[in-house]
Amino acid sequence: MRLMISSASAKIPLLSAAKSALLKLDPNGSILAADRDSNVVSKFLADEFWQMPSTSDDNVEKIINGCLDRNIDFVLPSRDAELLFWARHKNAFHQKNIHILVAPIAGIELCLDKLAFARFGKEKALPIIATSENISDIYADYFVVKERYGAGSKAIGLGLDKSSALKHAATLQSPIFQPLIRGKEVSIDAWLDKNAKLKGHIYRYREKVQHGESQISTTAILSQYDALIRQLLEGMQLTGPVVLQAMIDTDNKLWVIECNGRFGGASTLGIKAGLDSLYWSLTETLGRNISAIPFNPLARPLTQIRYAQDIYL
Repeated sequence: MRLMISSASAKIPLLSAAKSALLKLDPNGSILAADRDSNVVSKFLADEFWQMPSTSDDNVEKIINGCLDRNIDFVLPSRDAELLFWARHKNAFHQKNIHILVAPIAGIELCLDKLAFARFGKEKALPIIATSENISDIYADYFVVKERYGAGSKAIGLGLDKSSALKHAATLQSPIFQPLIRGKEVSIDAWLDKNAKLKGHIYRYREKVQHGESQISTTAILSQYDALIRQLLEGMQLTGPVVLQAMIDTDNKLWVIECNGRFGGASTLGIKAGLDSLYWSLTETLGRNISAIPFNPLARPLTQIRYAQDIYL
């Protein structure tokens, strides 16, 4: 079996986790890292590398043919900006027996549009943080200002007063405003089956964050929020691996900030804690009974520390 990770960049923990999942199904399985850039770190650590065309609709046939030439069975998209491309063309790839591990379009669109995500939460009475294009709609002393679309950490303004928030918003393309929630950052790694039913999820505190990525994380049991997490994710009709970013305020109320419809940068901690999301995705795609595989979350806290490492070839 051959699994391709698109936008592989320097996502070495993802490559390693994907290889481990694939080897459970096929001891001869291999991982192909693909990226538009020819000089990425993953090029040296995957079984094979492909400098692939950009994921634009004009390149669909080129990418399909490139996958066929390389005998690709599965594709795992790893970047927010490419998810809609793979979801739109999932059936075209499937007709060539290439399985794309990506959620349906509607769920991805909710993840990518933070304003639509907040409106969804309001309609469903879910604890998604208040979000508006108009700062006057947000009742707070301090604000978070970010782009409506795309990665939440890009050009973000944190803890700004009203005047500073408006100045920062003027530098953004499609700014949105949220209240600043003080408390503890938490991510929720989750996996949903092809029918958008939640199989399992793991909470992890983000204890040190750099450039939007968690450097030190520790798992936690927060079962008091389980029903809300299930209602939210199943309501979004997501499938496969997803990550929720949230805050737990000083009153222990959970506020969901955003959702990423893909495997996250620190989601390898979820795998170590029992949420075997990549293996489940591959297994389900092969038509096997996913409900027969137990979810046994680790009963004790587990800490993950992410750091740079030197390799010599």
